[in-house]
Amino acid sequence: MATDQQTAFSSLADLARDLHCKKFTSVELTGLYLDRIARLDGRLHAYVSVHAEAALLQARAADLQRQSGLPLPPLHGLPIALKDLCDIDGQVTTGGSQAWIDRTSTSTSTVAERLLAAGMIILGKTHMVEFAFGAWGTNPVMGTPRNPWDLTRHHRVPGGSSSGSGVAVAGGLAPAAIGSDTGGSVRVPAAFNGLTGLKTTSGRISLHGTIALSPSMDTIGPMTRTAEDAGLLLAAIAGPDLRDTSTLHHPLFRLAQQPAPSVQGLRIAVMRPDQYPWPVTPAVQAATDDAVRVLRTLGATVTDVTLPFDWADYMRKVGTLIAIEAFHQHAHHIGDDSLPIGPWVRQRTISGGTFDAHAYQALLAQRQQAIVQFDEWMQSYDLLLTPTLPFVACPLTEVNEEVTPLGAFNRAVNFVDACAITLPAGFSDDGLPIGVQLIARAWHESLLLQAGQAFQQATDWHRRRPDGLA
Repeated sequence: MATDQQTAFSSLADLARDLHCKKFTSVELTGLYLDRIARLDGRLHAYVSVHAEAALLQARAADLQRQSGLPLPPLHGLPIALKDLCDIDGQVTTGGSQAWIDRTSTSTSTVAERLLAAGMIILGKTHMVEFAFGAWGTNPVMGTPRNPWDLTRHHRVPGGSSSGSGVAVAGGLAPAAIGSDTGGSVRVPAAFNGLTGLKTTSGRISLHGTIALSPSMDTIGPMTRTAEDAGLLLAAIAGPDLRDTSTLHHPLFRLAQQPAPSVQGLRIAVMRPDQYPWPVTPAVQAATDDAVRVLRTLGATVTDVTLPFDWADYMRKVGTLIAIEAFHQHAHHIGDDSLPIGPWVRQRTISGGTFDAHAYQALLAQRQQAIVQFDEWMQSYDLLLTPTLPFVACPLTEVNEEVTPLGAFNRAVNFVDACAITLPAGFSDDGLPIGVQLIARAWHESLLLQAGQAFQQATDWHRRRPDGLA
């Protein structure tokens, strides 16, 4: 086996090739990650539960299957982590809430079922913002995971709500993880942690057996080192599910087999800085400009554009819609002061109860109109490029829970029901990751993955890893 550290920070695709070539077994690989979790998660706080015994038994079974010589799925025998809103029958799923510390699942989510069917090894469940309602990644009751890109100066925010999933992959405690994205909750932690994060189209991946926040906008997505890995995971978990009717009667996702992914001839629109819904730091703008230059060099037609809609207004409407639907989901317990629920999540959720049915229906109608307008406008372009976040991960002490800058470029994507990918695109002067976001029309994840792979073949930002995690 290559050095443990090299292996721990390898992509799923590379691990699959090494497993096929018998450089290690699934038991050895799973043991490597479990050892790193035991040694390092006390500092990183990525996992809420670790399924060590079950994972090793799964890995042993995977090795026996491999000995049969029969063809196996591409991700067979590889470990993965799950955000703690994906049910597994008989196991606790907290949804990030201490109030649900004894909530034992009575069914298994489609996502977990399909990962297991693909032969993947579930290492455990990852911490998250309570009820998935927050972008900073904070959880004052169950603890906030630590961004692994700063282990010496500050406890920096991991981004949320899929905070533990981002930290687990960035810290080499899993090669990939599952997150959810209602207003940026895959893309925010992916960008803050130097990862690739895919926000899928609503209905692309079944939500059956996942704890809901805002059912009209909730999506599941992979958090990985590379766009190639995101495609492999999407192929494994996407598709129709009779238990979630939103997945029915849509185009199927098929993993493109491209030896040399290309952006040659793609039409990429770039949001002008004067339209940004939130000002960005010079480092973020420089990384965005560099990404534009790379894509132009690779043959894309890149054009600065003026968007005919208000990204900031969409951001605000998403916040309202999430609050309304979250209140409906949690109304029976959110006001119970005896329950250990974080004050900001409680406040945000209760605010959704101030809107009546008329306001909610009006908001849904406005969203439907925005979906149509965005889809029509995007007929002239293949992709839209924006920064992923306005700034790099800040210290926890600087978090202001009353404002939502982390949703500035992300939330609108959920409002218009598009799909998007964040890609590592640079670093700040103090060594913190920066991401760039590509957005496509609904059901065009394959285009995002194609562009992401081409970008990552021309750059090495996604290969960087934090110091101090040997």
